[in-house]
Amino acid sequence: MKFVLVHGAADQAASWDDVAAALRGRGHDVVAVDLPCEDDDAGFEQYADTVVEAIGSDSDHVAVVGHSLGGYTATLVADRVSAELLVLVTAMVPRPGETPMEFWADTGHRFGTDDEIETYLPDATPEQAERALALGRDQSGTPMSEPFPLEAWPEVPTRYLACTRDNFNPVAWTRAMVRDRLGIEADEIDAGHCPYITRPGELAERLHDYAAT
Repeated sequence: MKFVLVHGAADQAASWDDVAAALRGRGHDVVAVDLPCEDDDAGFEQYADTVVEAIGSDSDHVAVVGHSLGGYTATLVADRVSAELLVLVTAMVPRPGETPMEFWADTGHRFGTDDEIETYLPDATPEQAERALALGRDQSGTPMSEPFPLEAWPEVPTRYLACTRDNFNPVAWTRAMVRDRLGIEADEIDAGHCPYITRPGELAERLHDYAAT
């Protein structure tokens, strides 16, 4: 399987390095790319263009993984390349025409605290937290007001992985949102909002198992 790893807001491909290494160790190909999130002229279509270009012409047996805001981009990519699997990791699940700002309002989402570590990395070691913060980038506000362009959810098998210690997307809210929008039960991992940093081996194992089934 070729895993395509799509990061969330204000992040970068290098955040997935440990997950990518673990997946390669299990025999998978991996593609991760920096989205143009600092570019005010780029929106979700341009984000998806960047990922599809990185996938290249070999788009058979693709599994697209999207984290957080990356749920918008990952879903567009999965539709474009006719992916075999879409995995959303504590990610947004947009409806047709819905902007990210509307998504948060429509789902009754409440943001975390002003403490970045408590909100996003409550399960991180000091070393993991330092690394995650160092990988942060600026995030343009352009995509936040862009409607989700698909007319319907793509016909791609979809799995959702919720994080039980996530203080940005609390797990109770996530469970209800996933049932409402995808009609499935979310799987769960004992992690905060960034399991690719704090639980990379376990996350890779989950993705490997999804591909196998």
